[in-house]
Amino acid sequence: MSRDLEGRIAMVTGGAGRLGHAISIELARAGAAVGVFDARADAAADVATAIHADGGKSASVTGDVSRAAEVEAAVEALERELGPVDVLVNAHGIFPNRPVLEMDDEEWDRVFAVNTRGTMFACRAVARRLVARATPGAIVNISSGAATSARAGAAHYNGSKAAVNQLTHVLAIELGPHRIRVNAISPGLVLDDVLREGDDHASEYVRLMLRGTPLRRTGSPADIAPAVVFLASDRSGWTTGAILEISGGSHTGRPHVPLSRGLR
Repeated sequence: MSRDLEGRIAMVTGGAGRLGHAISIELARAGAAVGVFDARADAAADVATAIHADGGKSASVTGDVSRAAEVEAAVEALERELGPVDVLVNAHGIFPNRPVLEMDDEEWDRVFAVNTRGTMFACRAVARRLVARATPGAIVNISSGAATSARAGAAHYNGSKAAVNQLTHVLAIELGPHRIRVNAISPGLVLDDVLREGDDHASEYVRLMLRGTPLRRTGSPADIAPAVVFLASDRSGWTTGAILEISGGSHTGRPHVPLSRGLR
């Protein structure tokens, strides 16, 4: 694997999660020292241990990304141990499913607090330090296809990820003059185990999603992590404000609808 991030210091929020774990490993293999920030201390430490076992450099911290003080403390701790952070990947998120009429205020607020406010807090904490040091950097936010495609039970999740997309665009404008690039990745349905059309054990939801996915399979974390490395590296040096859709084609519209010849 190319070492496109040699000498870089990366922080990954949600770094022990489904996507965050794979992203942390991939960043380390590309040469970065990786700070794993997660709400679960043991899980974050396990990712850091795996990176060390693979010959990389890593440290772990724990905290609640929706609390500004805990995010600031996490960045400070990682910089003390690894050095100045110049790559940030926001891979944290929660995705409950509940119709609006059944939802209480606390659930709505918690989704936005974690998914949107937490992303802003991490971006702000790292970007302020980059600007103060007058050094370039790269931020990659993990958004979702849900940001542009509504589904029942996900008003809070969809809204929070739509806000992440807009945050990405605004920060690209504000931070570009400081040589800080801000991009996002919008994954489709990603599972730990890839499921393909015709798999008998797929749920009804997954089966319907696969019908609308041109490549006819779900994604895996390994489909997302290399794209993060690309957006964090100098190979994408003129890319900012981009929302990269990695979805097997499910974002394209209505791929499961047949030809409309002879439609009456």
